[in-house]
Amino acid sequence: MGNSESTSTNPRFVSASRAFTQKELEDLKSLFVSLAAQSQNNAQYISPSVFKVYFKINEPLGPRMYDLVTQKRNDQKLTFEDLLIAKGIYEKGTQDEIEDFIYQLLDVTGDGIVNRSDLEAVLVAMLDAVFPPKNAEPGLNAQKDAVDIFLNTATFSKEVDGSGEKSMSFEDFKSWCSLLPSVRKFLGCLLMPPDPGRQGMQVPHFLHSESIDSNLLILRKEYAWHIGGALAQHVQGEWKLLYNSAIDGLSFNTFLGNIQTAEGPTVLIIKDKEGYMYGGYASQPWERHSDFYGDMKSFLFQLYPQASIFRPTGANNNLQWCAVNFSSESIPNGIGFGGRLNHFGLFVSANFDEGHTFACSTFGSPLLSRTNQVYPEVIECWGVASKSGQQERAVKGSVLERFKEDRNMLNMVGIANSSE
Repeated sequence: MGNSESTSTNPRFVSASRAFTQKELEDLKSLFVSLAAQSQNNAQYISPSVFKVYFKINEPLGPRMYDLVTQKRNDQKLTFEDLLIAKGIYEKGTQDEIEDFIYQLLDVTGDGIVNRSDLEAVLVAMLDAVFPPKNAEPGLNAQKDAVDIFLNTATFSKEVDGSGEKSMSFEDFKSWCSLLPSVRKFLGCLLMPPDPGRQGMQVPHFLHSESIDSNLLILRKEYAWHIGGALAQHVQGEWKLLYNSAIDGLSFNTFLGNIQTAEGPTVLIIKDKEGYMYGGYASQPWERHSDFYGDMKSFLFQLYPQASIFRPTGANNNLQWCAVNFSSESIPNGIGFGGRLNHFGLFVSANFDEGHTFACSTFGSPLLSRTNQVYPEVIECWGVASKSGQQERAVKGSVLERFKEDRNMLNMVGIANSSE
């Protein structure tokens, strides 16, 4: 087996073979032999039905993937050469080669056009795989709502001859994937072993009191899957509810008190009175500072009416903001992300009754709500615990005590508005 044993002169096969280690080639050959033996065709090919059962790719993605892997021959005969070439491109190719393969995968009708109906069919198949119907959250429109928020993020700018409907260009597709890392992960791992650890399948587990009515919570499994796509796989473990204003009251003091056990990252979500939902992933604990702090793991996100992730661009280090009990007008009390003072990417005042959102270069994000002014209806915060079982440390003293005003700091630290 391997390069030395291959008698094929197909240059694509020879080139793809070089991308794999000897062990990977042997494992791939063993997989092919096993699947071909189940295909009842003298163990020469993998049939569509066996391919579908093993890789567990829902329709219409399954048939489209089989079509691409067999190089669109439509002969129902997937050879070892086909499998190796496809995996060589899909998993080992250049970034553009991989993206082009996935872009073709979205064209489920095979007509050379990726339109809205193609994307909708792909998203339905994807969400059925991640959230099997028996495990779906209650509500007849739950999946449709989730499909819609991902569709609303897509751009269709390519003119189609003889049609009034525009299609998704390759550049549109790449932009869509950059805003939806969970979708990109899922679509990029369909030829991997079909186990729960496959990229794009992880959904954080929610922890909260059984007495809490889940209908009061903003965070849904689909939203958590979307946010989690921007995180390392080991961080998508357990998310513990720390604060919900509909349950705990719309109070900044209560918020700070409730998050005192959150040693690690948190997910802050806002539903405003316009019905928009958005927030930020805070990689560092919420602690009193007189200036921006944090690291490049933080990001902003949108949940409704469209879903998007906005990672740091490197334009500046104005990542996370938490100012409490400062009397200086140059230091706005509240919490926020990105932008600059009084012109944040997202900010909620210490009164927890208003805030704002602006387009900001820190995250390359637009305003997250319908207007710049934000009036929260519900504010929610979740503590993120990794799968490694990281223990929450006991914090001595309340957060409010740790956040007592240190007026000497104002004399020591000069506050300057950093540019957006």
